[in-house]
Amino acid sequence: MTDNALATTAPTPTPTPTPLTLLGTGAMGTALARAWLAAGHPVTVWNRTSARAEPLAAEGATVAASAAEAVAASRLVVVCLLDDASVGEALDGADLSGRDVVNLTTGTPAEGRARAAWAEARGARFLDAGIMAVPPMVGEPGSGAYVLYSGSPGLFEEHGETLAVPTATRYVGADPGFAALHDVALLSAMSGMFAGVLHAFALIRKEGIAPKDFAPLLVSWLGAMAPAAHMTADQLQSGDYGKDVVSNLAMQVAANATLLATAEEQGVSAELLTPYMSLLERWLAAGHGDEDITGAVELLDLN
Repeated sequence: MTDNALATTAPTPTPTPTPLTLLGTGAMGTALARAWLAAGHPVTVWNRTSARAEPLAAEGATVAASAAEAVAASRLVVVCLLDDASVGEALDGADLSGRDVVNLTTGTPAEGRARAAWAEARGARFLDAGIMAVPPMVGEPGSGAYVLYSGSPGLFEEHGETLAVPTATRYVGADPGFAALHDVALLSAMSGMFAGVLHAFALIRKEGIAPKDFAPLLVSWLGAMAPAAHMTADQLQSGDYGKDVVSNLAMQVAANATLLATAEEQGVSAELLTPYMSLLERWLAAGHGDEDITGAVELLDLN
């Protein structure tokens, strides 16, 4: 498996259930634990607030009195805590020698790389991860949930089937920072989409247009536009921002005037749109009017 491989496995129970430890039984941790328990995996759990782990005991989990005790119970240790600092605090007193640590805690690429080095120095193999799901999606076939993993290829190959029980899995490379990077990149795109959705509803909310009637149109339109990301990727990879242009930068900047005028007419702030529009105007001023908007990515590079 290469560093930049993208491997996917469907969520399916393993033939021989693997014992595992789960640190953190918040909403996501509890959903993960229940999926593994339902598939027959022996699960040891620990939570800083012990009462939050007790409901899982009734479903067959073993509740450990400390994080160190929980780590000692299984070779495979899954961590799903609040942040990177809480991961360090929980694992600091545990013997990680010979353990396979899978960190599902949301963090940055730099934190993933640093935590991998930290774990490996203590004798553990390490995978960092990014969960592309909310708790109700976990353990539900066909929900579209998956978890991004990066780090030790050997760990992923050995435990991939177990990790695929709650959700599908996608291995994105041996660099421990890649899972977090993919996670945050996807969430950043989602944030931009949500900003556009909020602005769209703001435009119609004072009119006689029911939001529930408008929503199907919005979902359909966004779905139709989403595949444009493939063309953007092709332009970025080739370095040719004028390749296969459908609506050039000059046209899009000109069209933005109508979006701003409509917002003003409707009494809606354009603050969710103007940073993006300003970026496109700067790239147009630099002489790229015949290209696609893709080249504006150059203005985002702070280095």
